[in-house]
Amino acid sequence: MIAQNSLTNAFISTGIAGLDNVLGGGLTKERLYLLEGDPGSGKTTIALQFLIEGAKRGETVLYITLAENDVELRAVADAHGLSMDGVHIHEVIPEESLLDPSEQYTVLHPSEVELGETNSLILQMIEKLNPKRVVLDSLSELQLLSGSALRYRRHVLALKQYFAKRACTALLLDDKTAVRGDQQVRSIAHGVITLQHTDSEYGAERRLVRVMKYRGVAFRRGPHDYTIITGGIVVYPRIIAAETRELAQRAQVSSGISQFDSLLGGGIEEGSSTLISGPPGTGKSTLAIQFVKTTTDAGQRAAIFLFEESFNTLLNRCIGLGMDLRPSYEAGLLEVNQIDPAEMSPGEFTHSVCRAADNGAKVVIIDSLNGYLNAMPEAGFLTTHLHEVLTYLGQRGVATFLIGVQQGIVGAMTTGIDVSYMADNVLILRYFEARGAVEKAISVFKKRGSAHETTLRRFTITKTGIEVGPILDNFQGILTGVPTLLNSEEV
Repeated sequence: MIAQNSLTNAFISTGIAGLDNVLGGGLTKERLYLLEGDPGSGKTTIALQFLIEGAKRGETVLYITLAENDVELRAVADAHGLSMDGVHIHEVIPEESLLDPSEQYTVLHPSEVELGETNSLILQMIEKLNPKRVVLDSLSELQLLSGSALRYRRHVLALKQYFAKRACTALLLDDKTAVRGDQQVRSIAHGVITLQHTDSEYGAERRLVRVMKYRGVAFRRGPHDYTIITGGIVVYPRIIAAETRELAQRAQVSSGISQFDSLLGGGIEEGSSTLISGPPGTGKSTLAIQFVKTTTDAGQRAAIFLFEESFNTLLNRCIGLGMDLRPSYEAGLLEVNQIDPAEMSPGEFTHSVCRAADNGAKVVIIDSLNGYLNAMPEAGFLTTHLHEVLTYLGQRGVATFLIGVQQGIVGAMTTGIDVSYMADNVLILRYFEARGAVEKAISVFKKRGSAHETTLRRFTITKTGIEVGPILDNFQGILTGVPTLLNSEEV
């Protein structure tokens, strides 16, 4: 008899890096696990990736199917570009002869005969191959064949003991289509992974994975977004920024404009988040891109996440302002991500932003917060997602810029999402009317990293870039949009 592994931290990989992360390292070897989810949630794909990972490591692996046949399973793998080399598939599917009335059972109940035959076929193949990884698809078939809850529970317990004695890691799939809820296996399994997908009113559905139970392992609790793409399942673990807190001295990032840096008290601190707020057309994105241009010109990396403006429009607009980003982009110093609002979940977006920081980006722009909110209207706790992202970026010394578009042109203005309380710095851009013309003003309303000017300065955008002008000390009431001229001097 083979001795079963007694360590809870002797992990094997599922073949999905994000899922291993959620599980706290992977699956404990030689245990029985339940993977449950509605039809179409991706159970078969995860099972195939689990077995393929084992085959890559030289292990004997076996897929026992009670529903789909060999051709269908291999077609799924081919669609994802996955190699099934080394993966054994064993079909335990009723023969088509059952459709013949003469073959129907008349004395014994069908389940009494078919359950015994199914068990015999399953054990026969396991005895023959002695696999290290086994997938059984699906439990709903066994549950229906068992007939009663007691018989079903005893049957699964027997399978668990059988796999344990053979030092085999078993993954049982449940499509939740049986008559009763499958709480029996949940209590028996060493770990339970649940998949769910919810429909949205527009765009792609949202998919979530949860670890409901995992004995002896500190796993990541709560829901985590995942997607099914060509290549398999990709899991985006929920960011827990507190896991990597650190203390570090942060330098300042210069804008490259001396008067603007003076307004900021020297620049923007590394690891800080800056909200640039104002009505449409005031130059919020241009102001943030000024920091990107200065950073990439110094040979450092930056990343931009666009929700509204297209990448091509951004590049062409920046050229017209004397801030050509193409050389930095072509050199690989600038990463630009055009976000598709209907297709990306909050978890996937968070993963993309944090990956840019992990790849060395020193400046990150999210343009805009309104687009972020509108892209994911059905996802709760968006501000919590954003708080975790900002904390994660801050711990890695990234200067983050958030663009907040306010509704209205002058006077009282509102925004769809208020993150001013969590941003380290808040810059305000405003229109105001003066002598028959529309002017712009800029001010620093909040800055945690250093002292700063509390003045309002003239702000203009020309063909050569941004210009921060003199203090508007001859006006009063600029923030109302219709200021009063205090004296007759020219400003």
